Amino acid sequence: METAMTYGSKRRINQRKMTLIIFVAAVTFLVAVAVGGIFCGEAAQETDFSRKNMMPGFQYLFGTDWLGRDMFVRTIKGLSMSILIGVCAASVSAFVALVLGIAAATLGRKVDAVITWFIDLIMGIPHMLLLILICVALGKGLTGVIVGVALTHWTSLARVIRAEVMQLKESQYIKIAEKLGHSKFKIAVKHMLPHLVPQFLVGLILLFPHAILHESSITFLGFGLSNEQPAIGIILSESMKYLVTGKWWLALFPGAMLVLTVVLFDVAGESLRKIIDPASAQE
Repeated sequence: METAMTYGSKRRINQRKMTLIIFVAAVTFLVAVAVGGIFCGEAAQETDFSRKNMMPGFQYLFGTDWLGRDMFVRTIKGLSMSILIGVCAASVSAFVALVLGIAAATLGRKVDAVITWFIDLIMGIPHMLLLILICVALGKGLTGVIVGVALTHWTSLARVIRAEVMQLKESQYIKIAEKLGHSKFKIAVKHMLPHLVPQFLVGLILLFPHAILHESSITFLGFGLSNEQPAIGIILSESMKYLVTGKWWLALFPGAMLVLTVVLFDVAGESLRKIIDPASAQE
């Protein structure tokens, strides 16, 4: 019996160690790409017609395009832009979700009804349509993309936080704090917020892949970043014209790296959830 319990404990410890390793590896890769792209802005725009349309090889890992630009450097720069935009937009979106989620659950039925109605309204509008409308209304560009993504990705997390706060309200210590005359603001900040931090962090990280994909999508469709910027959406959009001529590498490698980035953000979020959530020790 004791041996079985020892084995089970070791197995759980090994699972958590593996989860932590996966989380650190995913975050390290994403940070390296984001930081690396900051320092290769000029190289991503550099043209050299003597090396145009070169296939992938040791010298140019992802090949070159019709202007002789290094596709590996352009891909890293594009991913870096997408990651930084995703981080900014997802952070704003998660903060909005946290504030509205707490407000809906603590400020009475009327406030809850208004916020819930607004959440349902936003979720009822086709996501990409709303995102494009906001970007176009704000003049496209970097600001339009960040604001558009931020204003369209908070609803699901707000619902989760609202449900979590509704459960916390039934806790004994919350009811005692209310009887002691503590204000709703003090109860929310001092007693509820610490319990919401793990849920908030996991939700924040899981917002990143959605933000990155939608930023790339609207840029690909021509409603996001300008053509002068080496964004992943721009790279994929431009490469479509050259696929019929056999230049497959122009779309394959940037697309694969975009998918890898999104998957790693998802893996990081799930790993963080398992690390933070005590119940995940049994998974």
